[in-house]
Amino acid sequence: EDRTFRDLPTYLRPGDCLVLNDSRVFPARLFGQRQSGGAVEVFLLHSLPSGQRDWQALVRPGRKLATGERIVFPGGLEAEIVARGEYGQRTVRFLPGADGDTDLYEAFERIGHIPLPPYIKRSDTAADRERYQTVFAREKGSAAAPTAGLHFTPEVLDSCRAAGAGQAYITLHVGLGTFQPLHQETVEEVKLHAEQYRITAENAAR
Repeated sequence: EDRTFRDLPTYLRPGDCLVLNDSRVFPARLFGQRQSGGAVEVFLLHSLPSGQRDWQALVRPGRKLATGERIVFPGGLEAEIVARGEYGQRTVRFLPGADGDTDLYEAFERIGHIPLPPYIKRSDTAADRERYQTVFAREKGSAAAPTAGLHFTPEVLDSCRAAGAGQAYITLHVGLGTFQPLHQETVEEVKLHAEQYRITAENAAR
C-alpha cells in the first residue's frame, strides 16, 4: 500500500509497543585555532569510557593535526589530540579550565554548532537546536538526529496512544556510522561502527 506517515496509528492495536529513541543531538561541531595558528574544525562523535574529557572526533585539516597538537576554542576551552584512529578519527582530550573542572556539555552548548546533514545546504542557526530534533529527544549525545523519528509530531504520538499502543524509550546515540560509506563490496566483510545505547529495566520489560 502507498500510505503516508500520519497513517501509522491505523496500523497499531492495543498490546502493541512503539519503541522511540530519545537521543538528543548536541552542538557537536566546534571551531577553534591551532596554537601554532590556523583554523580547525573538531566534529565530536562520542565520549570515551576512559573519562568524560576524552572524545572520539573527526578533525579538519586532518593531515596537519598530529598527536600532541593543542587546539584553543572560544571562551578559553582547550583540547589536545592524544591518539589517532581509523578513517581519520582522533581522540581529543579536553583540558580543565583555569577555574577547575569545566562542564563540557555546557561549553559545547555555548560555542558549538549543530551538525546539519550535508544535503541541507546552509549554515546552522540557533533555531536548528530545536528543529533538528525529534519531539521526544531528551538525552544529549547524538552527532546526528535519529532521522526516522523526525517524522513524529505530538499529534501522531497522541493518535498512537489513542489506538491503544504503549510506548517505550531507549537511548541510542547516533555516531560516525551514519556518515560513513561502506568500504567493502561484500556485506559480510563490513565492519560497522559501535554506538552507545542505554535502556532501563522498566523499558526493557515493556
